[in-house]
Amino acid sequence: MRFPPSFLDEIRERVPISSVIGTRVSFDRKKTNAAKGDFWACCPFHGEKSPSFHCEDRKGRYHCFGCGVTGDHFRFLTELEGLSFPEAVQRVADMAGVPMPARDAEMEIREAKRATLYDVMEMATKFFEEQLQAAGGAKARAYLRDRGLSAATQHSYRLGYAPESRNALKEHLALKGATKEQIEACGLVVYGDDKPVSFDRFRDRIMFPIEDLRGRIIAFGGRALAPNAIAKYMNSNETELFHKGKVLYNALRARKAAQPQGGLPARAVIAVEGYMDVIALAQAGFAQAVAPLGTALTEDQLDLLWRMSPEPILCFDGDNAGIKAAHRAIDLALPALKPGRSLRFAVLPGGKDPDDLVKDSGPQAFQAVIDDARPLADMLWARETSGGVFDTPERRAELEARLKQMTALIGDENVRRHYAQDVRDRIQQFFNSGQRGNDRRNNGQRGNNQNGFGQSNGYGQRGRGAANGRLAVSDSLARSVLVKTTSAAPPLRETAILMTLFNHPRLIEEDFETVVRLEFSHPDLKRFHTAMLNALAEHHVASGVAMRKAMVDTNHGALIEALEALMRRARIWTATAEAAEEDALEALRQAVHLHQRASTLHKELKVAETALATEATDENLNRLLDIQNDIRNAQATEALIEGFGIPSGRSGKGF
Repeated sequence: MRFPPSFLDEIRERVPISSVIGTRVSFDRKKTNAAKGDFWACCPFHGEKSPSFHCEDRKGRYHCFGCGVTGDHFRFLTELEGLSFPEAVQRVADMAGVPMPARDAEMEIREAKRATLYDVMEMATKFFEEQLQAAGGAKARAYLRDRGLSAATQHSYRLGYAPESRNALKEHLALKGATKEQIEACGLVVYGDDKPVSFDRFRDRIMFPIEDLRGRIIAFGGRALAPNAIAKYMNSNETELFHKGKVLYNALRARKAAQPQGGLPARAVIAVEGYMDVIALAQAGFAQAVAPLGTALTEDQLDLLWRMSPEPILCFDGDNAGIKAAHRAIDLALPALKPGRSLRFAVLPGGKDPDDLVKDSGPQAFQAVIDDARPLADMLWARETSGGVFDTPERRAELEARLKQMTALIGDENVRRHYAQDVRDRIQQFFNSGQRGNDRRNNGQRGNNQNGFGQSNGYGQRGRGAANGRLAVSDSLARSVLVKTTSAAPPLRETAILMTLFNHPRLIEEDFETVVRLEFSHPDLKRFHTAMLNALAEHHVASGVAMRKAMVDTNHGALIEALEALMRRARIWTATAEAAEEDALEALRQAVHLHQRASTLHKELKVAETALATEATDENLNRLLDIQNDIRNAQATEALIEGFGIPSGRSGKGF
């Protein structure tokens, strides 16, 4: 029996491949990250003592790095259990709760027609590619050259040109054997009862082929070259192949680029606005970018993002339209949040789009924007407090009720509980951090930052010593490690964190996600961090002795000695191999908490300083004063300046 591809896709989507494989193997607890849909086990196809068999729910695939077997749900069942293909499909369909399709001659005819439509779309793509290189495509080639796209990039993304003709494509496809009905079904012409003769939908436009997750062309986007065109960008209409709200441009390439490569961890998928942004970023080294197709992000597109990356980054312009789009994304995402499914938000400076930013300031400028991406919880808080005046108990109660109402929308019980706790912590800090006096009275007097990105969270007051739009930084702030640039020597706290994990690698399991995402300012520590994670993945080290051997074998012996000497001089005994694991864990929790707090404040401070230097307004000055006030009032400030902290009273698992 032949099964429609749409049916096979549906049951694969409904049943995680780990559920199929988990009936025959025991997943390794140390290497497996269930929240991210990442599973490891000893290979069931060949005998082995250490896990090298990997399956990933997002990709719906398995692979053994030992014997090389690979496949999907059905291949696993046919090769391991000896089922026939129809029997394997029946097994997965039962798990999905989807009835098997009856043999449907009409459906098989429709599937055959769909296959033919893919052929027509491929012919159209080749036609547009040829037209771009022909004499009539000179204007289009000049435009792409001016936009900085290399010939190799144009070829990779199969860019083309639709000539300024009402029937050039239609006649070409007809000569190739495509029927009138097929051309219309692909959305390549405009037709209808009110139009006696159909005509090409795309004319005098740069053409961007849109692929599905199998690499088949399903639609086109066209960028007008004429300045007086009705629509600057135009997409194909909805067809049998193309449903705009369910597709992301560049999804296939981005999914591959986001996967771990060359010993480096997975990268977050980045959602930007348009085709040119995606392609320019890919050319600059950010191949994991995607774009919705001219509409606000939909539930289906968000779900597709999460299947590609557990915490994708939504990148928006900093104007009002961008902020509104970010706020819509918050509301869209909240009900669907769950462990391993969240979002981060990045804002572009100065009204630039990613293409402009990369062209003007280089890839490092865009990387800085991505590095500063804020979690959804921060964005929700910023949205609800932006420009607010909370000088009465009633107004404060209203803010609290509004935030509780927002967090109540979260469907997953555990995530909802943690968000509720986060809101309580923020509100307590917001209203009980020693700022009851002038801060609240001045709250309404500060400039209203409408966009919510990097805006004041309600702290701060007009400071003294500011003149001519410049901030007079206090001596204590100037001495703080929060505002110092990285020196030649590795920072003490960062070193202590890494050496604690190095000597006690089992602590990495306490909160693997946090360890992976730790950021380090010193290049040697960045290199050490990456090498240590690689050693953990490749050699499954479980002790400090094993970790040392793996790191020395990869030429990190000299760096280990230098970092250990630094720890001895600083007398940070909890980072040494001699420390008891429970003492090392407690110190590690404190250090990571301080490190993350310092990193956040440092990023916010840099943004505020840049904004003030660019435009010396009261709003920018107050923003910078707010951050300065946050630094002074943070409980951990003295611990950060002195080094490795005092007991914080934090307890429980994780950092």
